[in-house]
Amino acid sequence: MSAPLIQARALTRTYHPGGGDVHALDGVDAVINTGEYVAVMGPSGSGKSTFMNMVGALDRPSAGELVIAGEALSAKSPDQLADFRNRQIGFVFQQFNLLPRTTALDNVALPLLYRGLSLNRRREKAAECLRMVGLDERMNHHPSQLSGGQQQRVAIARALAGEPAILLADEPTGALDSQTTIEVLDILDQLTARGITIVLVTHEKEVGARAERRILFRDGRIVEENP
Repeated sequence: MSAPLIQARALTRTYHPGGGDVHALDGVDAVINTGEYVAVMGPSGSGKSTFMNMVGALDRPSAGELVIAGEALSAKSPDQLADFRNRQIGFVFQQFNLLPRTTALDNVALPLLYRGLSLNRRREKAAECLRMVGLDERMNHHPSQLSGGQQQRVAIARALAGEPAILLADEPTGALDSQTTIEVLDILDQLTARGITIVLVTHEKEVGARAERRILFRDGRIVEENP
């Protein structure tokens, strides 16, 4: 049985707009195992985005505990959280956020600069990740020469380049048409078959249905989990 990679215990996040209390997360308990493909779902304001921000080390809880890859995040300083993000989390967003004047290969290689790798090693690693997402023949193309689906594949390759513990995909198909959405979801299926842990945040039922397990949020709580 796979080991727990993400463990949330009584996870709470409270905001204080205008002096009142808003419980974006209200005592959430959740476990995601290594190698799982999990869709985090729910309507706007349900808590799924706040949960994503916690898992991505972009925010910290008001109470409770979050342990990822054996590291407790609650007590980490902002600098320690930034280091954790760089080491453990690969982000894929709705917008591709590629550098327009840079090739696909160098877009993927750029984050590895901060790992202290040589230029040749960065490009070798970037090429390996682009092959994983089926862009062998597009490595030297610029974003303007790529379709939306291909640009999202570059973004996925960039997220994988640092060998993160978790690939966190936030509405990764939101800017794509239906056919291209299927192509990107096929890539995620292939990655999870390789044992990569994927946490997919989406409000689209058809997208969430591709995951192995779905966690449904409402009013800051988990109300349903479906295999």
